[in-house]
Amino acid sequence: MRTPLGVTIFITIMLLLDTYVFQAVKSVSHSLSPKAKTIIYSVYWGLTAIAIVSFLLFVYTEQDFLGKKVRTYLFATVIGLFLAKVTAVTFFLIDDIRRAIQWGYTKLFLPNKPVNDMVSEGITRSAFLNWLGLAAGSTLFGSLLYGFSNKYNYDLKRLQLSFENLPNSFKGLKIVHISDIHSGSFTDKKAVLHGVEKIMSEKPDIIFFTGDLVNDRAIEMDDYMDVFSKLKAPMGVYSTLGNHDYGDYVTWPHNGVTKEQNLENLKKVHADLGWRLLMNEHVALEKNGEHIALLGIENWGAKARFPKHGRMDLAHPGTEKYPFKILLSHDPSHWDAQVKKEYPDIDLMLSGHTHGMQFGIEIPGFKWSPVQYMYKQWAGIYTDGKQQLNVNRGFGFIGYPGRVGVLPEISVIELG
Repeated sequence: MRTPLGVTIFITIMLLLDTYVFQAVKSVSHSLSPKAKTIIYSVYWGLTAIAIVSFLLFVYTEQDFLGKKVRTYLFATVIGLFLAKVTAVTFFLIDDIRRAIQWGYTKLFLPNKPVNDMVSEGITRSAFLNWLGLAAGSTLFGSLLYGFSNKYNYDLKRLQLSFENLPNSFKGLKIVHISDIHSGSFTDKKAVLHGVEKIMSEKPDIIFFTGDLVNDRAIEMDDYMDVFSKLKAPMGVYSTLGNHDYGDYVTWPHNGVTKEQNLENLKKVHADLGWRLLMNEHVALEKNGEHIALLGIENWGAKARFPKHGRMDLAHPGTEKYPFKILLSHDPSHWDAQVKKEYPDIDLMLSGHTHGMQFGIEIPGFKWSPVQYMYKQWAGIYTDGKQQLNVNRGFGFIGYPGRVGVLPEISVIELG
């Protein structure tokens, strides 16, 4: 997007969308006074100009210009306006297709119809669809603005999972599962601390973190080491890597640090936090003389654009002797693509990655998010035979600094 061509294309699309939406604005305001129209049109195009200038500032200025918090909200607002207009245009297109069909029918089958009759009947835009499109776009934009207030509104999801082969000593084990911290997106340390305190108030026996500690760089954790080091549990804190932890989405070197060194620095962050980072390996968890296996692999995504560093062929050997197995694997697409097919003895897999797209609808009996069209398993518990998967909706956020309908999650799992 930083290339002149990419910027030009995006701004061109913005202007085309604005011009198209403006036709609806003119249509619904046609009966207003000239003064009211002037005010509405000026505000409309003024917002367009502000959005374009904001976009250019975001693209062509350095990270420290305006500050991280302002830049984040500025970018989110511009993208929110863009998405709102795309939503509105969907309704206008439906109306214009209707008009085109009506016009074509008249031309083909009623060629002798008097022009005056055609004008009086009018193949005009539907006022209903115009209002509906504008209302839908405004509702989406308003929802995105409201969602800014939800990004630290941590939601406890209590899950009770039963397994026939779970050793008796582990029945009642309380697990806290979190994922996708994305520390580089945080701007409110006190709010994040509240989330960590919420975890600790659950008094978990063990804590699992399933990847994406940072957005890109290990230094993003510098200001949050004292916060996340508070995560403690009697049986330990175990972690894995996610796709963002490898630094694949930024240019290296950065401040003299190479991509390879950044990954090593991030591994040290896990260690300094007191977390046991599992890198394609397994450990035995013991309780009252009984054991289960905990496996943790690096990121393994079935989607082509995500890395496959995970090695089940390294993590799994030696676990055959354990009656119960838990797998930490960041990307839930791993479950269908490999785990269920090749490792049917994995009883419980814990993942994250999707964030529930930070946007959706969740009410009793109904769950929807656009991300479900990319990921079959995207939030909550999934069961196939004796195997179960929990997809955590993410502790943090990235890109859009908010949550609409899908809150940041702390999974509290009790085994039985």
